[in-house]
Amino acid sequence: MPTVGPTQEEIQWRERAKAGSVPSHIAFIMDGNGRWAKRRGLSRNEGHRAGVEAMRRCLPALLDLGIKYVTLYVFSTENWRRPQEEVKFLMNLILDYANSDRRELLEKGVRIVPIGRWRDLPLPVVEALSKAANDTAKGRNLTVLLAVNYGGRQEILDAAKKLALKYKPGELDSVGEEEFRQLLYAPSVPDPDLIVRTSGEQRISNFLLWQGAYSELVFTDVLWPDFGPIDIYKAVVEYGRRERRFGDVSHKRG
Repeated sequence: MPTVGPTQEEIQWRERAKAGSVPSHIAFIMDGNGRWAKRRGLSRNEGHRAGVEAMRRCLPALLDLGIKYVTLYVFSTENWRRPQEEVKFLMNLILDYANSDRRELLEKGVRIVPIGRWRDLPLPVVEALSKAANDTAKGRNLTVLLAVNYGGRQEILDAAKKLALKYKPGELDSVGEEEFRQLLYAPSVPDPDLIVRTSGEQRISNFLLWQGAYSELVFTDVLWPDFGPIDIYKAVVEYGRRERRFGDVSHKRG
């Protein structure tokens, strides 16, 4: 099947995105797989499979924009509540992605970093994620953080437990935000400039609670399996319209 090139509309949005302020780090709450499948009379699993294809479809646009970090909310700590058959399918999807996409990621200079309580996953998944992370460790074009078995509250709790072990009670008064940050899952990765949630829902669902304190939020009605480069460009253009003040007053003149 011949490759379909970008539409004129997509090209225009790409140019607008590249001409403005491009975030260094975008995080995605990839929502809507189940609704996408239901609308088509398909199983939820087919929606998840289409969601993986959306991830693959978006990668070239992220690289083209020069974005350095992307965090994908792959599987939350709350997702264990789903039916066992669906959870098993999701684990197999993660396993397949970690194994089958490794060569392409290497060629594109993409580094994979799993975050969350991912070492508690089934052993084959842990081994596949570890191998993907080790094999792509030298990637410099884009770092993709896969939030797997991840929860924002759980990350803060895990960091607090490390803090209690690392410092004596009398030393805690000197602990600041930077010391605490070093105990998070990926302390060397900058906070996301932009968090995008698909499917029309407008909440962050226990995602990057510490890191997202000052992130810009963009919500789109597009379901994740339909999400593509043009939607990334639109989100980046919207980001470029924002004034990030980090608690300061506006410095815009007008």
